[in-house]
Amino acid sequence: MAIEDNPETRRKYGEELRRRREAAGLTQEQLSEITIISRTHIAHMEAGRRRPDIADARRLDKALGPDDFFERFLPTLDGKAVAEHFAEALEFEGVATVIREYAPKLVPGILQTEAYAREVLSSGSSAKSDEERDKLLGTRLERARILDEFDSPVVWTILDEAVLRRHVGGPQVMCEQLRHILGMGESRRIRVHVLPFSAGYHALMEGFVSLMWFKDLPPIAYVEGLKSGRVWEEPSVVRECQVAYDHALGDALSHRKSLAKIRSVAEEYEHAARQDQHP
Repeated sequence: MAIEDNPETRRKYGEELRRRREAAGLTQEQLSEITIISRTHIAHMEAGRRRPDIADARRLDKALGPDDFFERFLPTLDGKAVAEHFAEALEFEGVATVIREYAPKLVPGILQTEAYAREVLSSGSSAKSDEERDKLLGTRLERARILDEFDSPVVWTILDEAVLRRHVGGPQVMCEQLRHILGMGESRRIRVHVLPFSAGYHALMEGFVSLMWFKDLPPIAYVEGLKSGRVWEEPSVVRECQVAYDHALGDALSHRKSLAKIRSVAEEYEHAARQDQHP
């Protein structure tokens, strides 16, 4: 049996976890050792910011049972269509106070325009029906709403120059996409840095990274590859990712120079779009 996932149900789920843990006379650290679930993971669940996966729920039931509560009432994402490996990171993204991302090939999801996102979701190795694509598109566009408020979360984005140069959807789509990023940067809603090809090899070359900080919980790192992604909570790993981000940031263009670069490439796309319309 699964219940609808929303902040209220996650809060109640976390309260029940804390109640049962304390009734068993266990600290978060002790429960962590018994269940082989990290203490920070348990803290996130008790705070209502995170849900366990099925394996974690079963470990909690084994330690705190005996009624299989945590598996029977495991929340599910309320109809939100995302890749399975990104579901956990999506929950963190919605409550983060600071997000710092590095994008090696594509515009990050929260910055994608509808036309750009539609092209990304329509392509790829696995065919999608129009209904499935539109559901994924709706979730992706909803994610961008976290940028509606001016000061929360604080967003920094490093874009590899490949993100600007890769033709996704044609010149018109790319022009609109880059002008969207430009507008967000000029309005100071995000801070954007372009990592130029001339930087050569850099610390984040291996793939997409998203670092997130929270008001009252430890920071996390989310790394993603082909058909895979993982949330890291271990302080040592998170710190390594933060250091790598800082090194890459040092190789990137300044915010002002990055905006000039984005503007210049957008103008190139605009010119190409006009040529397509009037060959």
